[in-house]
Amino acid sequence: MPARDIDEVLTLLDGIIARFRDEGRRLAFFPAMYRAVTLRVRAGIQSGRFADGERMNRLDTAFANRYFDALEAAAAGAAPSSWQVAFALDARPRAIIVQHLLLGMNAHINFDLPIAAAAVAPGAALPDLQGDFAAINDILAELIDPVMDAIERFSPFLDVLDRVGGRSDEMLVNFSLTTARSEAWHEATRLADESEARRERSIASLDRRVALLAEHVLLPGGLLGAAVDLISHTEIQDVRAIVDALLTVA
Repeated sequence: MPARDIDEVLTLLDGIIARFRDEGRRLAFFPAMYRAVTLRVRAGIQSGRFADGERMNRLDTAFANRYFDALEAAAAGAAPSSWQVAFALDARPRAIIVQHLLLGMNAHINFDLPIAAAAVAPGAALPDLQGDFAAINDILAELIDPVMDAIERFSPFLDVLDRVGGRSDEMLVNFSLTTARSEAWHEATRLADESEARRERSIASLDRRVALLAEHVLLPGGLLGAAVDLISHTEIQDVRAIVDALLTVA
């Protein structure tokens, strides 16, 4: 059953995190971080941070339900391509923690977010959403340092990425949360004005493009690839402890 509001989103996330954590699966990393984002969005709704709190509740819920749907579809081998790359990382024990988080964010922000935004505020209603949509960037920016601090406890050579790939929060093919959300808004404006038939084709095309970006995050080349390889052989592999650390981010 899909979530009906942001409180139910958090309940479902807690269940997913607990299941994957207990199974020792690294699929728990992304929802553990996502939970921190959702908590801050809910706090923002409650404090009046957004111009339209009820609409943000609906957007957050629609957005999260796309992740839940992708998880369910993955069990039947039918998840969107962009999510398939992220979920397949569970079978790659040497993938680093940050790759798990980036691939989840890549699929969720670059693919799911524009679809959810266009659904919640279709057509002429979309421009009025832009201010609140942009406010999420501030919430994401506030969480970058706490998340990276949590990861560094288990990844002693993570700072190598700073030296060979720029800022760690923008590494691997220059993945940037702000840029990703800007692109998501651009895609949302396109989807919001399209007919249903055209929208389906656009969504399929977007999925393919986001999956291609995911492949670059998964297999970076050159010095960045060498840095990822070094990190992968030095990270602590205690999945439960990593998840617990991510859950302390708030």
